[in-house]
Amino acid sequence: MIICGAGEAGEMIAREIAKHPRLGLRVVAFLDDERAKTGEEVAGVPVAGVTAEVANQAERLEADEVLIAMPSASGDAVRRIAEICIAAELTYRILPGIFEIIHGDARLSQLREVEVEDLLKRDPIELDLESIRESVSGRNILVTGAGGSIGSELCRQLTSFDPASLLLLGHGENSVFNIALEIEQKFPATPAVALVGDIRDRGTMHATFKQYRPDIVYHAAAHKHITLMEQNVEEAVKNNVTGTRTLAEAAIEAGTGRFILISTDKAVNPVSTMGASKMVAEMVVQCIRETTTTDFITVRFGNVLGSRGSVITLFKKQIAQGGPVTITHRDMTRYFMTVYEAVQLLIQASAIGHDGEIMILDMGKPVRIADLAYDLIRLSGYVPEKDIGIEYVGIKRGERLSEELFASYEDLKETPIEEIMVAIPPPISAKADLVKYKIEKLEEAAAAMDLETTAQLLRELVPTYDPEAAVSPDLASR
Repeated sequence: MIICGAGEAGEMIAREIAKHPRLGLRVVAFLDDERAKTGEEVAGVPVAGVTAEVANQAERLEADEVLIAMPSASGDAVRRIAEICIAAELTYRILPGIFEIIHGDARLSQLREVEVEDLLKRDPIELDLESIRESVSGRNILVTGAGGSIGSELCRQLTSFDPASLLLLGHGENSVFNIALEIEQKFPATPAVALVGDIRDRGTMHATFKQYRPDIVYHAAAHKHITLMEQNVEEAVKNNVTGTRTLAEAAIEAGTGRFILISTDKAVNPVSTMGASKMVAEMVVQCIRETTTTDFITVRFGNVLGSRGSVITLFKKQIAQGGPVTITHRDMTRYFMTVYEAVQLLIQASAIGHDGEIMILDMGKPVRIADLAYDLIRLSGYVPEKDIGIEYVGIKRGERLSEELFASYEDLKETPIEEIMVAIPPPISAKADLVKYKIEKLEEAAAAMDLETTAQLLRELVPTYDPEAAVSPDLASR
């Protein structure tokens, strides 16, 4: 066995292997890209060279497995090693990101197969931890959608900053139970309360806020599936618009200090029902913030790798079934970020943001969906278009080839954190009453299942949205 990475994590793994000879593992060499380490010994094992030599060193030393123990390495560095191992037919595993080392020693139990998230991982983000701790410590924090991908990761990371309590609100009882149990077991110092409820239920939300008096709200609950929301226009409005307004009003009534709306790049010049409903949700908080002392901050970012409903999950299922992997278009691109990275920046943005600001996370470069599919197929041990077929099925209603993180009419400014920008939307004050009126009518139409009026009001509020593309005759007649 060869370990790539002769740092602290690699040394921990080597020492653990040495303590457990029954595992039948033996480390024969380290490889590290810091050339000055070549010739040294780590945990009694020689550093034989650099990681680019992994294939040659494995052949020379008769090693049949490679462990990548480089928790702070970029995705490009991991990709390079993985591709060499694939070409040399070497088994390889990886130690996950550095945040897992922070919470404890690196252990063999943490080793896993390389995932596409590892290939897209960026350099570690330098956060202003003091500003985060100052904003979170000692405060009651409510997370909606707490059982979802973003919501549950929010709960995990917020525990590091000593909140007074975590209120875990979700509609699905099983997902809420699971994250509450995880917090209880892994972070027992953080008091956690599991709350099952529908964010559209005004009575329940106001009673919940009155009882628990959250200081900060992270509103992660939303319907996000593009195609599904095209088929359920009224549900997109009821959950994403009415749900947001209901929570915002409950927060104001309870004296909540800060309300963070988690938005999406699909709300920028939206063409889909989901995107349009999230843009209207942004309008809701922009309108309501002018009449209260509660600070309303919007955080907007792109796709999260591995989240529920992610294209990655779909591709994995298709690969497991022998293919084909279905891709909408050869040139379709999306912004991607790992769940951990997204939530890191989300918490940071909420700590430094000010009332009315739209915080935009730097998502890096857009990634071709086709490239993701090819990576996943290779990581699964197959050859794309040979072992696993690729099928291009065309763009679905509500989708577009590429996304954008801010609109041309929004002014941008920098923040002290390089990966976070602020978009300043045009003032809504002059037309606030009209916007509020149309939002009310929109909610009424959605509640009454009047789909044509719902779609038309969405278009009036969001001019880039096309109701003719969103409502087909069979849907309009439901």
